[in-house]
Amino acid sequence: MEKRLRLFPKSTEIHRVDNVGRLAIGGCDLTELAAEYGTPLYLYDQSALDAAVDEYRSSLAAHYPGAAGITYAGKALMNLAAARWAVGRGLWVDCTGAGELYIADRADVPRAQILVHGVNKSAADLQAAVAIAGTIVVDNLWELERLAALAGEVANFPDLWLRVRPGLAVDTHAFRQTGQDDSKFGMGFAEMVEAVALCRANGLPLTGVHFHQGSHFHDPQPIGPALERVLELLSELRDASGWTPAYLSPGGGWGVPYHEDDLPHPSIDDYVAFLSAKLAEGCAANDLPLPVLHVEPGRSIVAVAGVAIYRVGAIKRTVNRRWLLLDGGMADNIRPSLYGARYSALPVANPLRPALGPAWLGGPYCESGDVLIENLPMADVQPGELIAIPVSGAYHLMMSSNYNGALRPAVLWLRDGQARLIQRRETLADLIDRDL
Repeated sequence: MEKRLRLFPKSTEIHRVDNVGRLAIGGCDLTELAAEYGTPLYLYDQSALDAAVDEYRSSLAAHYPGAAGITYAGKALMNLAAARWAVGRGLWVDCTGAGELYIADRADVPRAQILVHGVNKSAADLQAAVAIAGTIVVDNLWELERLAALAGEVANFPDLWLRVRPGLAVDTHAFRQTGQDDSKFGMGFAEMVEAVALCRANGLPLTGVHFHQGSHFHDPQPIGPALERVLELLSELRDASGWTPAYLSPGGGWGVPYHEDDLPHPSIDDYVAFLSAKLAEGCAANDLPLPVLHVEPGRSIVAVAGVAIYRVGAIKRTVNRRWLLLDGGMADNIRPSLYGARYSALPVANPLRPALGPAWLGGPYCESGDVLIENLPMADVQPGELIAIPVSGAYHLMMSSNYNGALRPAVLWLRDGQARLIQRRETLADLIDRDL
């Protein structure tokens, strides 16, 4: 059980109230927060966010011999509080589409710190990107032609990076792989040559190259061959056109431990050290200047900072299973149903009590796939008890839905022993707010 506690933010502790041990995070008692704000409830511990950024910064400074930066991948968690926190830490903010750009703009993210992604940017997406962002990552030639047409209408046109498809993916779920030859993302090498020529012919501010191989991987080794391919392409582009990128981004995607079986997990420093060494070696081998290295972590910054709290309702015993039925599930965390993602959990009260046996933690929704955790050793939990699921900070809320009329949960930001409400719980009225 103690190993399971290591999945929670480092600020997590067990304190005693009326002779009962209760989980607290960042100095905030989870039982009290659930009583005040209801469940399901999501918590974000700022100290965990800050610690991840500090590790990325110190690792880049220690291992990469050139300039480096960090872009926070907003797709993992994007709201006003997260965007403002990122800006306060000096991070760029990666936005996908006009919706995330709107959030960044309302959060007063400076133009120079907004980077835009998207595999099929609409006309509205491109208009917003040109108006709001400092950098646009161009996914395809069709998009580049439309940007060229917009360039004459804008005085302060964003820098452009080209997204290349390296032809190699990392070892992760097939739905999270992005770098393979048949991926829908990015351009092939021949298209990249055409894209550079189109940018130069139209006087577009082309400053960088981006690639990405997949999300939630745990071994940095596959980055090596992909980086070699990309640097060979850049050497060819330099020889053909004289152009070299000022920025190079290998994306993000570094994984985190979600389950105690994932521990110990390779560190952020392991990932950054490998990436930095390979990039420096590859640039030297191809006689290329060192670019500004921009990493794009989302999950590895925000996942461990987030904890979800649920309340147990009915408990059922079927032929082979003990079911703990919770008041949340696939509507606020689709990842187990979508990817087969594994999680762990602890009771909020007396979290380290002995396990009674395996339990299946299911949600209230009308799908047999609405199961958050399977076959987890669990204490003799009773109806009404609170359950905390760690590593819940990335993608849960961004992929949440109103399935079965679910109300998306309240979200709290924990800092210096204080909990601040950053997103209220949806109301019944919100469910019909768009209806006519």
